[in-house]
Amino acid sequence: MARLSSYAPGTPSYVDLMTTDMDAAKAFYGALFGWTGEPSPYPEAMGYTPMMLNDAHAAGIGPTFTDAPPCWNTYVTTADIEATLAAATAAGGKVIVEPMDVFDDGRMGGIMDSGGAALMLWQPLNHIGSQVRAEPGALSWVELNTRNAARSKEFYGPLFGWTFNDEQIPASESSPGYVYTQILLGAAAVGGMLQMDQSWPAELPEHWMVYFSVADCDAAAAQVTELGGDVCVPPTDIPPGRFAVVNDGQGATFTIIALSPEVLAHMAGQAD
Repeated sequence: MARLSSYAPGTPSYVDLMTTDMDAAKAFYGALFGWTGEPSPYPEAMGYTPMMLNDAHAAGIGPTFTDAPPCWNTYVTTADIEATLAAATAAGGKVIVEPMDVFDDGRMGGIMDSGGAALMLWQPLNHIGSQVRAEPGALSWVELNTRNAARSKEFYGPLFGWTFNDEQIPASESSPGYVYTQILLGAAAVGGMLQMDQSWPAELPEHWMVYFSVADCDAAAAQVTELGGDVCVPPTDIPPGRFAVVNDGQGATFTIIALSPEVLAHMAGQAD
């Protein structure tokens, strides 16, 4: 198990689910990933539940506060949340969650980038974010799906100190060729970016996708349907492993991936 005790500013560090049915969501992800959790003891948290993978904090599940559909949120660590929000606004983004204290865990806020994708910010105190990576049931990757990669690079590069490495992925039996962009913080790959082409539904907005590791992608995809979810993209081979895009029982979309041994070893080394 790869454990983390801190994240550098500019690193995607946490994900949580906002859902319309907390009990159903906890049962779904508990069965799929082996998560357990007890709601926060604070009444103001409205049942928000830290989800644990063994004894490590893996993610969070909380209630929706608007009429927006259930969704997974990605958080990026920042050393100064007010400064990051101001910089995002100056770069053409919009503040969607004003900075607030989350008990003694840290401070959070949220932005909508220049293309309309929502992203959360986290300034840690006692809670660093996800404590575990590189094992089944743990967060493994985050990815921006954008309709204008050049615009997204211009927005995020100065905001978080990110640089970008474009790689041409050759065509295969399962997919046409495409360009995949790694997001780099220094020398470390901290996420990815994919240009949404005409094959994506026109009504689908730009968004951040979360990936969770599984031991067997095909078995996990079958379990999703058994638990009341749906498979949107069936298990497919890509260079890092085998992935599928799925929905939970309330409609929140996420990706499961069985990473190759080489990728898992690299991720574990980054976390050590």
